[in-house]
Amino acid sequence: MLLDRELRIQYANPAAENLFEVSSKTVSGTPITQVFTETGGLISAMEFALGDRASYTEHELALATIGHHYLVSCTVTPLPIPDGYLMLEFQPIDKHLKIAREERMQLQQEFNRELLRNLAHEIKNPLGGIRGAAQLLEHELPKTSLREYTQVIIKESDRLQSLMDRMLAPNRAPKFTLVNIHEVLERVRSLILAERRDGLVIKRDYDLSLPELTADPEQLIQVVLNIARNSVQAMQGRGEITFRTRVARRVNIGKRVYRMAVELQIIDNGPGIPDEIREKIFYPLVTSKAEGSGLGLTIAQTYVAQHHGTIDCDSVAGRTCFTVLLPYNQPEHGH
Repeated sequence: MLLDRELRIQYANPAAENLFEVSSKTVSGTPITQVFTETGGLISAMEFALGDRASYTEHELALATIGHHYLVSCTVTPLPIPDGYLMLEFQPIDKHLKIAREERMQLQQEFNRELLRNLAHEIKNPLGGIRGAAQLLEHELPKTSLREYTQVIIKESDRLQSLMDRMLAPNRAPKFTLVNIHEVLERVRSLILAERRDGLVIKRDYDLSLPELTADPEQLIQVVLNIARNSVQAMQGRGEITFRTRVARRVNIGKRVYRMAVELQIIDNGPGIPDEIREKIFYPLVTSKAEGSGLGLTIAQTYVAQHHGTIDCDSVAGRTCFTVLLPYNQPEHGH
């Protein structure tokens, strides 16, 4: 924002208009003290900047408009021309916290993936030996009735082998092509309904004007399938899932700003995610289900990250919503 000598707003750029939900035309000529209801910290920052004739930054500044509260960092810079004018630059604090959280999650993801890769490789080798020994033993057994025990060893070895393969699966690089997100959703919808017909409803709430996305269709199918299967299991096969698509504009992902992204939401009306695992649902091997491997959401997150996107979750009893953001294009700029 640009202020004149009387601290009246002369200009607010589009980012300031979005942040404070005001129009530059509407507030033009209005004293800053009339736009914000809490301005004590801001007035002090402006006095410091004017007194020192140098930029001054207030790192945690509380501001309020009617009905809204903001926590921002604010840099006040006195301008030489016109003399006495001030430039105010605002940065929402929650954006910093979001970036820090995303970076922390990314590091955690990389650590998890490395741990899983090492674990899977370590387990795969002796597994082959166990299975082979069980097969040889089966041929030597005098009674056929004893073979049910060797069959248990072989079947459990195969189950573990399959689990290890899934742990190692996310390592393959995505094969990018033009993808219609709704074709992906329709494929998953038919797969889920084929598995569970009775008592399950999958609703569509699509924005059909969305352009095609450059993505790996198989990975996107796996992402949506893993999340949707989680929902079905949480609801014990009975309930309602909604696939919702919208366009998201000027999306911040990490330290990058993308002009446009697909916002894909998978919403269910199930019991919600238990409090004790809510913060850890994307960690490997975390699950509240006796039959679950706890790898579905970890793999989904890995695939979304390979598309430079994010995956997030809000959950209360009666409504769990997974939101996947997939950017369309190259970032506008880095910070």
